Amino acid sequence: MEDLTHYIDGQRVKGTSGRFADVMNPATGEVQARVPLATTAELNAAVEKAAAAQVAWGATNPQRRARVMMKFGALINEHMDELAELVSREHGKTLPDGRGDVQRGLEVVEVCMGGPAMLKGEFTDNGGPGIDLYSMRQPLGVVAGITPFNFPAMIPLWKMAPALTCGNAMILKPSERCPSTALRLAELLKEAGLPDGVLQVVNGDKEAVDAILDHETVQAVGFVGSTPIAQYIYGRACSNGKRAQCFGGAKNHMIVMPDADMDKAADALVGAGYGAAGERCMAVSVAVPVGEETADALVEKLVPRIEKLKVGPYTAGEDVDYGPVITKQAEERIRGLIDSGVQQGAELVVDGRDFTLQGYENGYFVGPSLFDRVTPEMDIYKEEIFGPVLSQVRAGSYEEALKLTMDNPYGNGTAIFTADGDTARDFAHRVNVGMVGINFPIPVPLSYHTFGGWKKSAFGDLNQYGPDAFRFYTKTKTVTARWFSGIKEGGEFNFKAME
Repeated sequence: MEDLTHYIDGQRVKGTSGRFADVMNPATGEVQARVPLATTAELNAAVEKAAAAQVAWGATNPQRRARVMMKFGALINEHMDELAELVSREHGKTLPDGRGDVQRGLEVVEVCMGGPAMLKGEFTDNGGPGIDLYSMRQPLGVVAGITPFNFPAMIPLWKMAPALTCGNAMILKPSERCPSTALRLAELLKEAGLPDGVLQVVNGDKEAVDAILDHETVQAVGFVGSTPIAQYIYGRACSNGKRAQCFGGAKNHMIVMPDADMDKAADALVGAGYGAAGERCMAVSVAVPVGEETADALVEKLVPRIEKLKVGPYTAGEDVDYGPVITKQAEERIRGLIDSGVQQGAELVVDGRDFTLQGYENGYFVGPSLFDRVTPEMDIYKEEIFGPVLSQVRAGSYEEALKLTMDNPYGNGTAIFTADGDTARDFAHRVNVGMVGINFPIPVPLSYHTFGGWKKSAFGDLNQYGPDAFRFYTKTKTVTARWFSGIKEGGEFNFKAME
C-alpha cells in the first residue's frame, strides 16, 4: 500500500501528524493508499513558506508567468494518459471521462497563457489639469483552493492556473479521497518553471480547512463541494476578511418540449444523467417533459438506452459508460434514496439497486435507475442524489415546467430541448439559473467565459475561470499622479556669453 505525501517547497514531504485517511479503490472496495492529514501547524508552516515565495513570483513579469503556463499546458498534454489514469484509479470514472476531466482543466490553463492581456490596468490621460490616473491589477498574495473528489484534475486546475498566473501563491487542499492527481500536477508545474513554494499541496480534513480559513495571511478562498460546506466556508472566510467564492450542490432540470427531437433529448439525458455515475454538479438529474404524450414518448426512448448502459471498472475498457461511486457510504445513501422514492409513490421504471458485477462484488457500483411521476415533495426530488438516478417530473405546460425550475432552491445549470426559438429565448432570459443550455444538456461554459451557479449553488460575487477569475485573484490599485510644471525649465544647456 502506498503512503502519499504533501507537496511543500517543490518536493513531496511526509506528513508529521500521524493521522491518515484511506484512499480507496472504488471498484474493489480495497484500500490502495494512505494520505496524511495535516495539522494546523503543518498548514501554517506551508502558508508562511508560500508567502515568502510569493514576493518574487508576484514581481515576475506577467509574460514570464504566462510562459510557465505555456510549458505547463504542454506537459499536461504530454502526460494526459498518466493523469487520466490517476483520476480513474482513485475516483472510479472511466478513462475517457478521466481524460475529459484533465482536458477541461487544461482549457483553463490555455486561457491563462494569455494572462498578460487580462491583467492590463486602465489609464486616463489629463483627468484634471496636469493629472493622470491609472489603475493596476496586483496579486492578493497567498490564496487557497479547496477542491472536491469528483473532478480531481479539472477543478484544481480551475483554481491554480488563474491564481498563479495573477502572481499569487496558492495553498491547494485537494479531496483526501482523490489526492494523487493534484500532487502530480504540482510536480509538472515545477517542471514547467514554477518556483518552489509558490504552490503548496496540503492534504487534510476539517482541521486543515479551518486553519486555512483562520490564517490571516490567506487572502482568498475558492471552494467546490456540497452546499452546507460551501455556506460554512463562505461564512467563516468572509468573517475573517477574506474573499470567497464557494460553489455548492445542484438539482439540474432539463425541460423537454413537445416539439423537441425525442431521440436527441433521450441521448442527452442518458449522457448527462448517468455519466460519471451522476457524480457531477452539472449532471441533469431531473427531466421535465411538457405534456403527457411527451412524457410517455420520452420514457419509451429512455428505457432501452438506460438498460444498455455498461457499468464497470475503468480497467474494463474504453466502452464502459460509467464506473462506481466514490465510497460505500455514497452507495448506501443512493440506494436509500431510491428506496424512499418507491415508498413515497414514484414509479421506478428502471431499478438499479440490485446491480452486481462479477468479480467486483465489494465495489461501490450502483446500476442506473429511472423514476417517473416524481413530485416536488419527494426526497428524490428535494435532495441532490449525486448518483446514477434520473427523475422525471411531468409538467402540464411550459409555464409549469419553468416555474418548477425556478422554484428549486438550487440554480447551477438547466437546459431546454425545443425546436422553437421563441420558447428557447424566453427560457434563457427568464430562468433564474446561472448556466443555461439550449438543446445542450450540460451547459459548462467554455474556459474564456465563466462558470457559476445562482441561488444555493453558489456563494460569492465572482465565478470560476474566465475574466471573473482574474478579477477574483487580483486587487485593483488606482494611482492619481500630478507632476508640477516648470521643473523641465530648470536646466540650461545652451552656450552663454561670457560676462
